[in-house]
Amino acid sequence: MPQAFYILFGAAFTVLVAFALGGFLLCVLGLRLYRAEERLLAFVAGSALLSGVLFALAALHLIQKGVLLALGLAVIVLAAKRGALRPRGDSFPPLPRFWKYLFAAVFAVFFVLYFTNAMAPERSPDGSSYHLGLVARYVRERGFARITTNMYANLSQGIEMLFLHAFVFGRHSAAALVHFSFLVALPLMMLAYAKRFGFPQPGAAGALFFFVSPVVGVDGISAYNDVAVAAILFAIFYLLQIWDRERTPALLVLIGLLAGFAYAAKYTAFVALPYALAFLGWKLYRAKQPVLRPLLKVTLLASLMIAPWMVKNWIVVDNPLSPFFNRLFPNPYVHVSFEEEYARGMRNYPELKSYWEIPLEATVRGRVLGGLLGPLFLLSPFALFALRKRAGRQLLLATAVFGSTYAANIGTRFLIPPAPFVSLAMGLVFVRLPDVAPTLVIAHAVFSWPSHILWYADRQCWRMERWQPKQALRIESEESWLNFKMPSYSIARMIETLVPPGGKVFTLTQVAEAYTSREILVAYQAASNHTMGDILWTPIIRDYSPTWHHTFRFPPERLRKVRVVQTAGGGPHLWSVSEMRVYLGDRELRRERHWRLRAQPNPWDVQLAFDNSPVTRWRSWERLRPGMFLEIDFGTADTVDHVLLECSRDQFNIRMRLEGQLPSGEWKTLDGESEQSFVPAPHGMRRAATEELKARGVNYLLIHDFDFGADDLRIWASAWGIERIGERGAGKLYRIK
Repeated sequence: MPQAFYILFGAAFTVLVAFALGGFLLCVLGLRLYRAEERLLAFVAGSALLSGVLFALAALHLIQKGVLLALGLAVIVLAAKRGALRPRGDSFPPLPRFWKYLFAAVFAVFFVLYFTNAMAPERSPDGSSYHLGLVARYVRERGFARITTNMYANLSQGIEMLFLHAFVFGRHSAAALVHFSFLVALPLMMLAYAKRFGFPQPGAAGALFFFVSPVVGVDGISAYNDVAVAAILFAIFYLLQIWDRERTPALLVLIGLLAGFAYAAKYTAFVALPYALAFLGWKLYRAKQPVLRPLLKVTLLASLMIAPWMVKNWIVVDNPLSPFFNRLFPNPYVHVSFEEEYARGMRNYPELKSYWEIPLEATVRGRVLGGLLGPLFLLSPFALFALRKRAGRQLLLATAVFGSTYAANIGTRFLIPPAPFVSLAMGLVFVRLPDVAPTLVIAHAVFSWPSHILWYADRQCWRMERWQPKQALRIESEESWLNFKMPSYSIARMIETLVPPGGKVFTLTQVAEAYTSREILVAYQAASNHTMGDILWTPIIRDYSPTWHHTFRFPPERLRKVRVVQTAGGGPHLWSVSEMRVYLGDRELRRERHWRLRAQPNPWDVQLAFDNSPVTRWRSWERLRPGMFLEIDFGTADTVDHVLLECSRDQFNIRMRLEGQLPSGEWKTLDGESEQSFVPAPHGMRRAATEELKARGVNYLLIHDFDFGADDLRIWASAWGIERIGERGAGKLYRIK
């Protein structure tokens, strides 16, 4: 059957199963909502339930087409028998004729644009790499694999579980269409909310302000999760507003479920739970009603959605909040220094000269921060005039709460979660001015059309193409389109062809992992990968070589332990030791099996300072601070008179002293300052580096022309012991001999 059928079936079946689950839950709870609310909230709540079911199936390794098909059909049949698929509530009063036609026209045009782009081959940067790369791996392994080499596998993946369901049937584009379904549902939910609370025209304007925004569109048609997160947060806000008016206890079940699902969808949405608890607690307190029991109920239900992801991380990578808070939960999988650098990088984009540039970058330029909201959002400060109305105050409060995490990553798409609330607040303000709101809607739509964005934005901004029916229906083949539009796709297919099954490829740059079944180890994505990158760079970067020797000399002493302690602090460097050697006279003490080696921090890599390899080194992977140490426990007392540390020169702030433990157990300082000397770099380091990578199971290197060290690897391939076996665009694939 045509590929397009499988894509549509995978997406539609996933959405229908989610809708059936949500409808069934609404029936069980006995909630009576308006018809539009019923359908939209059933989809969002059902998505939370389906995501939880998929987590359980993945944990049990039951991700198979037959299992998902049977389970999905059973859910649909059960919901149909319960009457959950039939509309039950009353309809909202229709919009005024003008706004009805304006909303329908703009919505329909952009719906077609978005639909064809979502159904076209998936080529978004993150969607084709880790979002669907991990999903594809779960499908191959029928569930969760123990992944410690990719930090993105440690993030909560509630939306990816929905992608997983669709991917089994329709592959990549089916997953993107699931995200597109949230893009469609959210503005309709915004309009329904506005109708319920008495401002339908501002609601229609605000919904369109959000829906046609360029970054919302390109994110929503990709296998990302930002628009889905925005839909979940808005559903929580909507339900809280309904609860505040009706005080129906059953609504607390949906609020708790979705507050937990927000965290499961994306870490930055964790604010949903404290927001919901604070809202409920304040309203109950003011009404002099019991507070504790409703809050505990919401918290417990939210925990059912949050806990599985935390437990998974605790089991796999020893940190329930990985890849963050690694100082609080030390582990060998994510370095503390990387976490700090990563967080700093997300807050400070290199090409952004000042935070004052953010408004223009996020609205009309779009290159540095990745995408743009559109010129209309330069008027967003006018939303403050909505404070005069209760609805406006609620919307702006939600904007502040759900936008509070933006500082953690200043990319434009991280403004999507608070954008619906700002859009509705703007609608409340501009509809009060005659003809202004319709004019702004039309202008915003015109300026947001893909071919018109270049009238004002940077050519490098993240945006979608024109509508793509040929690519959506696969009249033009997926292979042809992706080869033409997505250089990383051809690289991924080259890897699939030239690397045998089970082969591991080390690379410095992210690739389209969703299009290859081979294991890709990206240098920055895990501690072990980072160490391999350090090994690969050691022969290239002179200051990484172990040419700076520190010798601690003292009268011969019988010692049970020796310890080198770092005394410097506050510097930007990481402490490292390539080799630690212990001597008596001219004789180096033989390293015995009963020796016990310790290091603090990073005890997991301590052996790298005792392996006689010039390209490996123990590193603290934390900034210099007093008290760091490297220690040898001889097991029994041994006579020693000097200790040699072979170090690299990229840490000139280090200061060290040598301590020893006497047979009595007493510690004493053996030498407070080392003798320093410089020696030539060892020969054969390039080959030693590739041998170390082979020892770690890596037999292939993918190096892009723009990667650091690419020229050295190309020119000195024979010295590295590698041969080039493939090339696609800027990517070169090497095999380690």
